[in-house]
Amino acid sequence: MQSSKSAVANRSLTLKWIALIGIAGAAGQGLHAAAVPAGLFLGPMLVAILFGVCGAQMHLHRHIFRFGQGCVGLLVAHSVTWSVLLSLAQSWHIMLFATFLTVVLSAAVGLGTVRYGGIPGSTAAWGTAPGAASAMVSMAEEYGADSRVVATMQYVRVVCVVMIGSLVSHMLGATSTPVVISPSVSPLSGTDLFNLLLSSAVILFGVAAGTKIPAGALLMPLLIGGALQLTGVLHITMPAWLLATAYGAIGCYIGLRFDRKTVRYVFKHLPAMIMGAVILILLCACCAWLLACATGTDFLSMYLATSPGGLDAMAIIAVETHANVGMVLAMQTLRLFGVILTGAYFARQIIRLTQN
Repeated sequence: MQSSKSAVANRSLTLKWIALIGIAGAAGQGLHAAAVPAGLFLGPMLVAILFGVCGAQMHLHRHIFRFGQGCVGLLVAHSVTWSVLLSLAQSWHIMLFATFLTVVLSAAVGLGTVRYGGIPGSTAAWGTAPGAASAMVSMAEEYGADSRVVATMQYVRVVCVVMIGSLVSHMLGATSTPVVISPSVSPLSGTDLFNLLLSSAVILFGVAAGTKIPAGALLMPLLIGGALQLTGVLHITMPAWLLATAYGAIGCYIGLRFDRKTVRYVFKHLPAMIMGAVILILLCACCAWLLACATGTDFLSMYLATSPGGLDAMAIIAVETHANVGMVLAMQTLRLFGVILTGAYFARQIIRLTQN
């Protein structure tokens, strides 16, 4: 009798996983096809949230989540090229100042979100951190923040950044040409078997080597992959299906941890999240205007370079509006590394200040 109940339970769980994988994959591809920023992550996360709220009682193994982190780390490493480093070298002082200013502003907004929005310090720190959203969610999990709320805050800001960025581009009269292929997938869709195997080895080795390091599953593949790419040993290759699997794994891991209580919490604090995102975008826009005046750079390029959105989303808008793509990518990449390296420090400072 007991074995019969166990067999039924296992069969039911298997069907749930099949349903989750199928629906999450379809949702991710659908949002990606509709050009929704980070759709490959958002689709699976939203579907997994629905499963979690409905009481599916499913949990994804942490090793799968760490593999997804490794893929994100290698994805970030793909942006580490000599052309990006050359752009950094030519205007390093301006970019370093802009990066520092953006990170400090995000910390200030995070502090305000804690004091006036009722969101815990560590969660607010990672939720307002102006780095790649998927990378920030991954690191937040490593440092004990609530990755569910961090993911919500990050992608609320991504939506706000994309909408306001498109509006600013339209107001400035920038011409637009359709972008058919997203830079988050197309540059990494190579078919070279050697590079694919070496890229996979970097992910697996980096994840294993980063076990004892905070956010090591993300940082080690990033550092190793970036170094190998710069020396010409590796041309980072991540097929679209692997990237979709990685984003889907992170999205499902986070989404399945949602329950009805968490959803109520998110809706309660959604106005504070939106307000924090808009304030950060406006502050960064003011900095962009000052830097554009000081350097003689066009405002749109500087706005996209300092905007607290994801690297991919800003790259798409920069290409469509014929902005200075090299500068945008260089500054966004520098800030991403800055946030990854300083995120834990600022999170601790926000917690310390809000506890006083």
